[in-house]
Amino acid sequence: MGEVSNEKRFLLRLDQDLYNQIAAEAVEKNQSVNAYIVSVLKAAEDNTNFEHRQFIGHVISGKDIYIDSGLVSVSGIYYRYLIDDNSKVDKHANYTVIEANGNILTLRKIKE
Repeated sequence: MGEVSNEKRFLLRLDQDLYNQIAAEAVEKNQSVNAYIVSVLKAAEDNTNFEHRQFIGHVISGKDIYIDSGLVSVSGIYYRYLIDDNSKVDKHANYTVIEANGNILTLRKIKE
């Protein structure tokens, strides 16, 4: 007899722009769209530390990023930071926290 699958299947509707973005990220990670969505959902489920709960999606002004010390101030607490595309900090831009791993926050510049 064949194995019984433990996977749940369902229909997911996405607008075309979102699908295109997900598909492009899946290609970058060398995954199918389905496998990429599953990996993102699993990662989101696993990230439940304090920093993740408190700061993911938080908007930070470029002036709160201290280039010389490599620190960023978020709600009065200083963290080390990485910029997701390794670009230089733009003091006039805003950034969002996209990942928190211990005391290191990954920031992404918000495009205007």
